Amino acid sequence: MRQMPIHSTGAAASAVVEVSELIELLEIVWERGRDTVSAPPVSSAQARVLFLIEKNAEINLRTLGKLLSAAPPSVTRLCDRLQAIGFLERTPSPDDRRELHLRLTAQGVGYLADLRVRRQQVLTEAMAALPPEARAGLAAGLAALREVVTEPLRLPRQAGPESRTA
Repeated sequence: MRQMPIHSTGAAASAVVEVSELIELLEIVWERGRDTVSAPPVSSAQARVLFLIEKNAEINLRTLGKLLSAAPPSVTRLCDRLQAIGFLERTPSPDDRRELHLRLTAQGVGYLADLRVRRQQVLTEAMAALPPEARAGLAAGLAALREVVTEPLRLPRQAGPESRTA
């Protein structure tokens, strides 16, 4: 697929505006979904940490900080809070005991599962209101967009509509 600079077409610039507005609306929907999950609510930053740890097995604090573009003390505080509510555990690396690996607990995995169910309920209602051809076009476009943003986050590539991302 040939990529064109974003400034080259009005349609591309218009798409950026539309996607930006959609992301802002989805953030509101996501927050509403997060507030209805039975487990203690986490901040948006903490939710990002949970999603990144889930998708990047055996991640350490340094790598997580790079993915978040955050300073080490901030990443440590985020992880401290997640560990305090039982969503995250840190284990020493078998290769270097100074390095800590981050892993979700069963409670953290359950929280993300519940969160996804709530979010999907809201999206299912919205998608049901779209004509079938619009749903198909949206699905194809979002799949392509997901491919583009997956690489910089070092997330594993996922195929098909059954895969889930944050």
